Amino acid sequence: MKAAAAGYVRANDLSHAISLLAASEGQARVLAGGQSLIASLNLRLAGETALIDINGVTELCGIALDGDVLRIGALTRHRELATSDLVARHAPAISQAAPLIAHAAIRNRGTIGGSLAYADPAAELPACMIALDATIVVQGPAGRRGVRATDFFIDLFTTDLGEDEMIVAIEVPACAPGERQVTMELARRSGDYALAGIVLVRRENGARVAFFGVGPTAVLARAAMAVIDREGSPDEAAAVLDQDIQPLDDVHAPASVRLHLARVLLRRALNATLAAEVGHV
Repeated sequence: MKAAAAGYVRANDLSHAISLLAASEGQARVLAGGQSLIASLNLRLAGETALIDINGVTELCGIALDGDVLRIGALTRHRELATSDLVARHAPAISQAAPLIAHAAIRNRGTIGGSLAYADPAAELPACMIALDATIVVQGPAGRRGVRATDFFIDLFTTDLGEDEMIVAIEVPACAPGERQVTMELARRSGDYALAGIVLVRRENGARVAFFGVGPTAVLARAAMAVIDREGSPDEAAAVLDQDIQPLDDVHAPASVRLHLARVLLRRALNATLAAEVGHV
């Protein structure tokens, strides 16, 4: 199947991209890596959509540490996330997640901004942002605003992003001394979407646990977090997961299997952070 007819324009800079998006009145889509968008167009799921190519917008590139915040440009490729020393040091959960994303060819083109805007519930990066309590920086004709990740992802493939806005950067609190971060997933084959995945962040002020692949959005497991914060065992934390996630049956796995896998991952992630703490005593 071929894509429907669509317009195409290449943005010169960020202000040009914003003006083009506003002028389209909701009839255009931003083209970055295109790893999800082009597939949707080819399947005729995105309609006759005009494309605004932002690949030449240098303001959206780069990774930098600003005080205690790691700032990642929206055009940063998954490959860059996997190989960046800054990401590995200051946001290891993202560094661990990036190699799990699909296959090398997709990681070479796909971008962090595109992944977050698409908001696939089985994707790794939205869960990373929720677990890390990151801020999604978006910009439109009315200016720039920051949206907390827990407020950004609303429902299946639905975000807080306005039709005239685009993601420009992600701001992640830098990993503090003694902090532990773990990203894990279970999939049938390498490169497949995860049947269940977890991002666990253990900070001095408490744990944050986000799951992906188990609901319409990435899910913050608040009941399990409460057990972890009172120093409950991995088994105790896993026992309350049914209060946090309610997977649905689908063609890939029944709900009971996804819940079981989520519990397995929580135990593994907690044990990994505990082992790391012991190793640094």
